[in-house]
Amino acid sequence: MKKKTIWTVAIIMGLSFLALLFLQLNYIEEMAEMKKEQFDESVNRALYQASRNLELNETLRYLESYVGNDSTGKDSTTNVNTSFEQKTAQVKPSQIPKAMILRNDSSTISSAKKSIQQMVRNRFVYQKGMVNEVVYNILYSASNKPLKERINFKLLDQDLRAELLNNGINVGQNINYHFMVTTQDGREIYRCSDWPADANEEDVNEKSYSQVLFRNDPQSKMGIIKVYFPDMNSYIYSSVRFMIPSVIFTLVLLVTFIFTIVVVFRQKKYSEIKNDFINNMTHELKTPIASISLAAQMMNDKSIQKTPSMIDHLSGIVLDESKRLRFLVEKVLQMSMYEKKTAVLKKKHVDLNEMVETIANSFTLRVEHTGGKVYTEIGAVDSTIYVDEMHFQNVIFNLMDNAVKYAKPDEPLNIYLSTWDEGGNVCLSVRDTGMGIKKDDQKKIFEKFYRVHTGNRHDVKGFGLGLAYVKKMVDLHGGEIKVDSTYGKGTTFTIKLPFTPDEEEE
Repeated sequence: MKKKTIWTVAIIMGLSFLALLFLQLNYIEEMAEMKKEQFDESVNRALYQASRNLELNETLRYLESYVGNDSTGKDSTTNVNTSFEQKTAQVKPSQIPKAMILRNDSSTISSAKKSIQQMVRNRFVYQKGMVNEVVYNILYSASNKPLKERINFKLLDQDLRAELLNNGINVGQNINYHFMVTTQDGREIYRCSDWPADANEEDVNEKSYSQVLFRNDPQSKMGIIKVYFPDMNSYIYSSVRFMIPSVIFTLVLLVTFIFTIVVVFRQKKYSEIKNDFINNMTHELKTPIASISLAAQMMNDKSIQKTPSMIDHLSGIVLDESKRLRFLVEKVLQMSMYEKKTAVLKKKHVDLNEMVETIANSFTLRVEHTGGKVYTEIGAVDSTIYVDEMHFQNVIFNLMDNAVKYAKPDEPLNIYLSTWDEGGNVCLSVRDTGMGIKKDDQKKIFEKFYRVHTGNRHDVKGFGLGLAYVKKMVDLHGGEIKVDSTYGKGTTFTIKLPFTPDEEEE
């Protein structure tokens, strides 16, 4: 599949997942806002009804105090009975003669009816006066009392709880509340005993609802009840909790999709690297095979006269190219073994300074062929390291071979080998004056099969395994390696290995 097609599918799927996630979050937000509006309306309605009940209870108390007593403090039934007796005493049917009753029955009934009507009228006037007196008392007496005396806080709490339940807020199970009463100017009159001590003012203001008490009184006499719901957010979002699993599953699918796309691109990259490796390997193996084949043909060609010097030359070619083939094959096999951790290092104590001098001398001819030179700067005093000598020599050879491969065309190449001590480590650096490595490539040069692009140059051969092998060997020896390069000026590889005295050899 083409890279462009993969990117197209990835973008479409990614946008689809993001759109789905956005819709779910938007739906949750809208549901939460709707629940908040319902909660606000229910609480405000409950507060209004509780404040109204408070006023009704006060009126009821005044009425109860006046039902049994008139304004003079006498029993009202006495006045009513007296009035009734006064109205009915004028005409007593029991004292009227029978003859008179028979003769005057219509006038007697009319008189009794009028007496009853007068009695009811008197009763109405009395009760109306009593109600008026209660109202005047409430207006002029009750409002003058302190709020603390006018409010039964226990009864107010009960009314508030009942009204919240009536409006669909299940107090005690899903949510709790706390309340306080203050004057109009903010002076606290009452605070419930379970008011949270750690509640901060900002949180209280955000999660509180207020209602005016005795709203028909003068403003200075009004009170305010403030109800605080500390768990309001949890209560509101509890209605949308069923959506949380779907959001989580969508996120999991999105992450899985992203991971899958990353794996696809990585596999595509490995596939390209593998193809590049096969092409490079074919090219590398083709040259020695062709040389061996040509030498064999010349030795088998009877038309060519074979002198001892020619036979030695041809056999030398076959031997050299066979070694080259073996080296290339072993290089691939070594990386495979170390990747599977099946190889065993044969470590021993060696002197890094001596190893560097030996390698520099053996590599001089290849560097001088470019017109350059190999320079050594031996500065390490404690230069004993505990390594596999053959593999560590290959590490240095690979670094120097890499420098030769990426030398500047038509310019001499100089290589500088240096050793020095740094704390408990012995350090080695290989610096060259070659092409250098770009910043982007420096992060990938130690990956298997990765090869730095060389523009139009096609003479740089290799599998892309050299620096990967170097990194693997340094890691297996407990060291570290870093690269510092400026494109167009050269590259420096620095290796740090732990110093080991000879007597510690096991």
